[in-house]
Amino acid sequence: MRNILIVARKEIQEGLRNRWVLATTLLLAGLALSLTFLGSAPTGTVGVRALDVVIVSLSSLTIFLLPLIALLISHDAIVGEMERGTMILLLSYPVGRWQVLLGKFVGHLSILAFATLLGYGAAAGALAATGAEIDAASWWAFATMIGSSILLGAAFIAVGYLVSALVRERGTAGGIAVGIWLVFVLIYDMALLGMLVVDQGQTLSGGLLNALLLLNPADAYRLFNLTGSAGVGAFSGMAGVAQTATLSPSALLAALAAWAIVPLALAALAFSRREL
Repeated sequence: MRNILIVARKEIQEGLRNRWVLATTLLLAGLALSLTFLGSAPTGTVGVRALDVVIVSLSSLTIFLLPLIALLISHDAIVGEMERGTMILLLSYPVGRWQVLLGKFVGHLSILAFATLLGYGAAAGALAATGAEIDAASWWAFATMIGSSILLGAAFIAVGYLVSALVRERGTAGGIAVGIWLVFVLIYDMALLGMLVVDQGQTLSGGLLNALLLLNPADAYRLFNLTGSAGVGAFSGMAGVAQTATLSPSALLAALAAWAIVPLALAALAFSRREL
């Protein structure tokens, strides 16, 4: 455990030195504050709680932004250090490869969690400071949104590690990481929507639709946050999808956790067999 924490501290220090922590926090905070004050303006006339509008806006922002940030900070975690020659130096100490990988994961996830908590927390704090009415259900939905956002980031960090453990060049890892982001965030849903329109509910329904949604961590995150709360679900327009997909919040969280654990385990296996 001590070795894992030492490697994690090293990654956090490098993130501070490379301005990753500052840049990510400022980016998330700036966009979250903008969405908070621009998106919650009309809530008084439509009878929707202000924080519910913020949750819908931030969930949509998270789906596009957080996976990209996670892949950018993780895609060269292994192959980058091998190209620079620092991996050989690191492994010359009494530390296992799985400890190096897990330590890097803890460090990168800590950076992402800090930026998410501070950035999104600032938005909620600013909204509360305006005197907007916020009930306990909205606060709970906001808290679960932050927690699931961190879990989504963990999933894409793990995917980035898997890419980094398999390729031989940093540039290749970067290109694949961008491709993965495009597939999961944009192309997958467009293809699924097209299939649903063509199918007209004849084949893609029930269990098959559930499986297809769980195959994309971004979709699992979207369903969890936009259908978990009654107020948020009504405003987001996802109630119909929730009834068709019939996935429970616990199943969606389990899918997100699996997307973090399985790629990380595969990355550890690939890294253990890789020649330095």
